[in-house]
Amino acid sequence: MATILIIDDDDAFREGLAETVQDLGYSPSEARSGEEAFERLRGRPAPDCIFLDFRLPGADGLAVLDTLRKTPGLQTVPVVMLTAHATSDNTIGAMRLGAFEHLTKPVGRDEIAALLERILSAQVGTPAARVFAEEARSHEPQLLGVSEAMREVQKRIGRAAGANSTVLITGETGTGKEIAARVLHRASARGSGPFIAVNCAAIPDELLESELFGHGKGAFTGAQAERRGRVEEAHGGTLFLDEVGDMPLPMQAKLLRVLQERQVTPLGTNRIVTVDVRVVAATHRHLASMVEAGTFRQDLLFRLNVIPLHLPPLRERVADILPLAEHFLAGAPSASPDIARKHLSADAQRLLATFAWPGNVRELANAIERASALAPGQVLTREDFAFLTATKDSADDAIPLALLELPLPQAVAQLERALIVHALSASGGNRAEAARRLGISRQSLYTRMAALSMSEASA
Repeated sequence: MATILIIDDDDAFREGLAETVQDLGYSPSEARSGEEAFERLRGRPAPDCIFLDFRLPGADGLAVLDTLRKTPGLQTVPVVMLTAHATSDNTIGAMRLGAFEHLTKPVGRDEIAALLERILSAQVGTPAARVFAEEARSHEPQLLGVSEAMREVQKRIGRAAGANSTVLITGETGTGKEIAARVLHRASARGSGPFIAVNCAAIPDELLESELFGHGKGAFTGAQAERRGRVEEAHGGTLFLDEVGDMPLPMQAKLLRVLQERQVTPLGTNRIVTVDVRVVAATHRHLASMVEAGTFRQDLLFRLNVIPLHLPPLRERVADILPLAEHFLAGAPSASPDIARKHLSADAQRLLATFAWPGNVRELANAIERASALAPGQVLTREDFAFLTATKDSADDAIPLALLELPLPQAVAQLERALIVHALSASGGNRAEAARRLGISRQSLYTRMAALSMSEASA
């Protein structure tokens, strides 16, 4: 049962609030002053929430809140400030010191019930949230989450860390596939070895073989010296192949041989290099469908998918949204280390918790950094995240009226052409990258461009 500490010298109000808290199914604890509250807390577990009045005998509410934020074990307990006369000064002062919410007396039962449900359901100040906050202080990559879905991912990573088998990480863009790979590497017996990451979608097809396997001097124009490949550099550690679904078919065959033989032959040489690497691959694509379409080798999928690891999208792990938001907010750049970190208001929390997050954790991190940088106050409100809903609203109205008037085949062709041109422009003409942006294979891009009579120049 959650414990709620009420600090207020108004006996009638304090006792009435305690009765309401108890009726709602929580355990109330009462104190008439800050000194009495700290005496009551000494040697006892931290409460799950504190209601704190501004005007108290001795140290006032702001001073008590300041002390709470400096006391080990009490720093993350959510504090709701109470006042009979709200002013800009006491409201801003409370929020700067990290108050969770600010209420003006009298406070209705429904408001108390909704507030406590929000606080406790978001696990703000609960032991689980404090563990999450402690984890967030690490400088190493971490796959953070308190939801059941992420707990299962963390358990599977722990089990996979004890083996040396190839791992295939799947999940939408922005779910943290590379972070999962780094966490797996660090937890494994290879943790002291190198972690070499290769983005298969970002390297032109003609250079990918040299990048992975290395080359000898004179192997091709511009190869003025021998170069070790990324596979060889990963010897004794982990090779992370990101966006492996974008690898061209000829390279897929060569990668399959490396996985089978654990040997590489640098381009333009007869030298055979034996390697000891663990391969972790990742993709946002559905590889089984690509196998059916003939764009991904089935035997390679079997070799990669020894230990499957799927990262759920953020919309399927709602319990992680607010803890992650607070984590990113705590790490957001600040103009001065002396400025108190910003906090999320109740309406901002509701928006973040109900937003679809198509870009997943990466989009959430960017949204928090943007709002934190531009918000005028210490408390981030729903208005500070208006760009999220504005993007959604504008996307709904993005289809030009002229396009709506065309016959369906002509409208689809015109839209497809525009999307391809935009993707090629955004990727600097790199067709592999453009295909990745469009969510199709490179061969499919070529086929579509041919069907639309799009040449290199017109694109």
